Amino acid sequence: MTYEFFIARRYLRARRKQAFISVITFISILGIAIGVMALVIALALITGFQRDVQDKILGATSHLMISDLGSAGIPDYRDLRARIQALPGVKVVSPVVYDIVLLSGPLRSHGATLKGIDFALDKPHYGWLRDLEEGALPADSGRDGIILGKDLAYSLGVGPGDTVSVLTASSLRLSPLGPVPKLREFQVTGVFSAGLYEFDSTTALTTLGVAQRLYRLDDRVTHLQIMIDDIFQAGRLAESLRGSLPATLYVTTWMDLNRTLFSALKLEKNIMFLTITLIVIVAALNIIASLILMVMEKTRDIGILMAIGAPASSIQKIFFLQGAMIGVLGTSAGVVLGLVASWLANAFQLIKVPVDIYQISFVPFHIQFTDLLMIIGVSLAISLLSTLFPSRRAAKVDPVVALKYE
Repeated sequence: MTYEFFIARRYLRARRKQAFISVITFISILGIAIGVMALVIALALITGFQRDVQDKILGATSHLMISDLGSAGIPDYRDLRARIQALPGVKVVSPVVYDIVLLSGPLRSHGATLKGIDFALDKPHYGWLRDLEEGALPADSGRDGIILGKDLAYSLGVGPGDTVSVLTASSLRLSPLGPVPKLREFQVTGVFSAGLYEFDSTTALTTLGVAQRLYRLDDRVTHLQIMIDDIFQAGRLAESLRGSLPATLYVTTWMDLNRTLFSALKLEKNIMFLTITLIVIVAALNIIASLILMVMEKTRDIGILMAIGAPASSIQKIFFLQGAMIGVLGTSAGVVLGLVASWLANAFQLIKVPVDIYQISFVPFHIQFTDLLMIIGVSLAISLLSTLFPSRRAAKVDPVVALKYE
């Protein structure tokens, strides 16, 4: 232990004649702790909400989607699917047929997206397909079956065993008045809940073959959905596919489809970080005031140290270390309090939200290690910068003037 650190610690712990300085030091530590705690809680809240939204979006949609620029659909999709399936990092490639339809139930009619999918391919990768809210998946044989999102089924007033009418512009019939859409009856076999309101309130699913016949696509599909191992490699894979696909096909990633939402969440996170950092800056001003008053109180001590040979750099180091200890204590206390508060909020689900709006019963807190390092780094940097002026002022004390009246 160097003598500079020993003296700095003694100054910080010792009782002073001017209790006002001790109060300012305590307020400095408390202010930094509160600011750091607020930063930890705020970033954990935003990160937890963003992660939950991301999980729900990816739980209802694919990571990449290959679409046809025209309306004819993708021909020979099986060969294309097999080629993409062989790429490293790809879990599954599944064909999809979909269009906007009008569903009519006992209560009312509702616009929806009716998708035809291969349930055998998609079921292992979507938990909400494996565990339906009610009923079972449609069968490939027998009467045309359909499963509805929970909110869509509630809006239509139907459940498993009921019948809904599907009206689509893809199946037209001629009449004396010209082409008119044709109604087709589907039996509701089940109800699913993916946890995303936008999906559960507008989506109906049927088998791929039934949708192809309904939309008169023969042996074509409108999309190929791709699931990959690392969702953040979707952009790289998309660029690779764009160079090898025909000009009539284009690739969209989950990030492209939800860019606006995640950009807004990221902007909110950055603004919240900058705003709450002001609390730490205000607390750091107390460090400056505390050290300046300390220098004034310890002028005689500084003069004695210089008189016995202590260089100016050592005097500066003493007060720098004292301010650094205030910053470390405040930051450590703030991190611990923030982590404890986040854990308690998750354990006891303290922040409740309406399930029907947010699809979650409470706001989750998730702390990223990188966010924690950034908070600690910023807080310590602000604290250390605050010590520069007072420590330099202490180093410039003239020992002759300091000991003149001693």
